[in-house]
Amino acid sequence: MAYNHQQIIDRLVAKTFTRFPFLVRKWAKTAKVIEFDSIPWTSVEIKTKDLRLALVSTAGVHLKTQKPFDMDDRMGDPTFREIPWNVRKEDVMITHNYYDHTDADRDVNLVLPIELVRELVQVGEINSVAKNHYSFMGHILGEHVKELMHQTAPEVMRRLQADGVNAVFLTPA
Repeated sequence: MAYNHQQIIDRLVAKTFTRFPFLVRKWAKTAKVIEFDSIPWTSVEIKTKDLRLALVSTAGVHLKTQKPFDMDDRMGDPTFREIPWNVRKEDVMITHNYYDHTDADRDVNLVLPIELVRELVQVGEINSVAKNHYSFMGHILGEHVKELMHQTAPEVMRRLQADGVNAVFLTPA
């Protein structure tokens, strides 16, 4: 994959932050974050053996046959990618320049534990896995945040509900 000048810089910054955590702490002190009055959390009130589980990742994972996330838009890409439950890890890739995904490139299960979830179903620890998992790009800024919160994320929620999913495991990157 060929990278443009800005994408090379973004990847270099991501690798630098990984190797020098004090830089992350310094950045975090000035970062603008969205704050909420309530915590979007729901306690699990059913047994794990009754779960229909889906994975949602912000790691920029997608099928090799799908359009990559847009790394040219400095505000990020608020779209999502649908990943079938039975995907092989060899059939996915990561397009995301804002974190060092070297290890996840070697084993996507670090950011989208597809094989573990299938194993949990196989051994009877959870009831079933969703028809599809979903992946986002975790670097979203500006007006794209509104699109993510009011259009993209609700669409994924509708799809999960239509599939009978009653638990989501979020894997941020």
